[in-house]
Amino acid sequence: MKLGLHEGYWQRDPLPNYIELAKEAEALGFDSVWTAEAYGSDALTPLAAIASHTSKIKCCTGVMQLSARTPACAAMSALTLDHISQGRLCLGVGVSGPQVVEGWYGQPFPRPLERTREWIDIFRQVIAREGPVELDGKQYQLPIKGGMGLGKPLKSITHPFRNKIPLFLGAEGPKNIQLAASQCDGWLPIFVSPYRMQMFEESLAPAKDRDDFEICAMVSLYINDNLEEALLPVKYMLALYLGGMGAKSENFHKNLMDRMGFAEEAERVQQVFLEKGQHEAAMVVPDALADEISLCGPKDRIRERLQDWKKSPVTTLMMGVSPFGEDVTRSSMQFLAEAVL
Repeated sequence: MKLGLHEGYWQRDPLPNYIELAKEAEALGFDSVWTAEAYGSDALTPLAAIASHTSKIKCCTGVMQLSARTPACAAMSALTLDHISQGRLCLGVGVSGPQVVEGWYGQPFPRPLERTREWIDIFRQVIAREGPVELDGKQYQLPIKGGMGLGKPLKSITHPFRNKIPLFLGAEGPKNIQLAASQCDGWLPIFVSPYRMQMFEESLAPAKDRDDFEICAMVSLYINDNLEEALLPVKYMLALYLGGMGAKSENFHKNLMDRMGFAEEAERVQQVFLEKGQHEAAMVVPDALADEISLCGPKDRIRERLQDWKKSPVTTLMMGVSPFGEDVTRSSMQFLAEAVL
């Protein structure tokens, strides 16, 4: 079991001491540090700063949004950052959702699976640099059809540090997870339980014989002798994702909870969120759901539950930055390193 520090995306202000936290994670033996983006700060710029102040830890995005950049632009950024990090980049990508894609990026969202598949094709071609990049797809055409008719296939001027950069896919739906298993180097589940991994077996089948396939799971860590209090932040987070991160009629996170066996509970959380707000919705999130996807409670209990995660197909546990301050994040990192490494 490997460990990752997920620094997420910035809120109103930049994350304090994000470089120092990454350096401490490296010193503790963490395998990776992760950055993200939503509709504010971007994932790549902080990661470049982290890469320039570290030497061993993998520098990863989780996730970089596909609609934010053309595949060629994303590949250029990845190629550049892989040089800066001396081959430590792992690029986690995802389609986001229609609210962000259409409302923030001004891009159409339909057929995200097709778009992802074509995006991966172009990205791989750029990084491999085996010839000029060409694709006659339904979502992307290189050279583009129409326009002035003067475009021609091009090959990157800059030679890549590596001819293949690890590509992880953030995915929740069965077909997207299958795409991760068949065409990517890893899968980034946002909510996963070590006790329900069998539900993903069919989707992950294309990767079952691959020893190098990674599953990097985001797992909230809250140390508190009072389990009920420790679960509260997880419940607030789930209330937001089930109630507010997606449209009422199409919420990918809620759909995942349905498949995990919490359909009625997820429906109730969304209903309460929309009617009364996040606090009230958090109060109806089931303890069992919050507990299964996190590591919460007294230290001894967390150590016991870590054994279940180690037995699962998950290869990396990613802990997030604590909302309770930098000191809590540092002490949690120290505890997790001592318990796992």
